[in-house]
Amino acid sequence: HSPQYVQCAKLLSKPNQAKKFINSLASKIKKNIKSFDLILSPAMGGVIIGYEIGRILKKETIFCERVDKKFKLRRGFYIKKKAKVLIVEDIVTTGGSIFELIDIVKANKSKIVGITSILDRNNKPVDFSERYEPLVQYPVESWEENKMPDWLKNIPLTKPGRSGKKK
Repeated sequence: HSPQYVQCAKLLSKPNQAKKFINSLASKIKKNIKSFDLILSPAMGGVIIGYEIGRILKKETIFCERVDKKFKLRRGFYIKKKAKVLIVEDIVTTGGSIFELIDIVKANKSKIVGITSILDRNNKPVDFSERYEPLVQYPVESWEENKMPDWLKNIPLTKPGRSGKKK
């Protein structure tokens, strides 16, 4: 629970502004990750960013979708054995979606060469036990439901974006 919300979809709804962030992220990837075969993103948030990074860097881009609250490869998408995979997300809060994608890559006997996102909302990047470099580190204070300060409990709960994942 947090008094602040970052909606990346609003940025992505303005392609000319989003282009600056996406180009910057693509440059960072190109500089830091020398070789990879495939980009994997979670639907919904990571699809546009993953696609644009793939277009700029000329890499195949696929995404996972939630089926019964769990990410799965669908639409004929697959990960070749021993593929070098870059995971691209929009915003990282808990990292839950990325942890699920890591499991999918490993289940397909492939290697994660890096993880990136436009924004990480934490004080320090989430530890995925894989190389992770967000474009922007923007700490947003948040609390578990049972540890919220009284002043925050008085603010009505809203859910402007919804990932569909388990609590």
